[in-house]
Amino acid sequence: MAWHGVNVTENGRWLTLPDVAERLDLSIIKVHQLIKDGALIAVRRDGVRQVPFELVANDTVLKHLPGVLTLLHDAGFNDEEALRWLLTEDDTLPGTPAAALGGDKAREVKRRAQAVAF
Repeated sequence: MAWHGVNVTENGRWLTLPDVAERLDLSIIKVHQLIKDGALIAVRRDGVRQVPFELVANDTVLKHLPGVLTLLHDAGFNDEEALRWLLTEDDTLPGTPAAALGGDKAREVKRRAQAVAF
């Protein structure tokens, strides 16, 4: 999967942190804590921290996202690189790893993230 060329700040739908708080019915402080704890990931777009919509598409943080983020960070990925990996289309899933985390391919995404670490 050639994910290095994807610019994560251009593709897809994005939510500001206040939008994430509203969507998840949490305080903004709790959203910041989720990011700090590695349960959610955000990058700066136009100077504002934002989260890809598909990471909170079901009005919750994707169940397996924290574990996958831990695996990617342990592999040396920074936040932007981890988002590139999660948001890059993969015909074998199909779709993106982030989208697959919300379905029956979550174990496969976790396996692939684990393989990246070795």
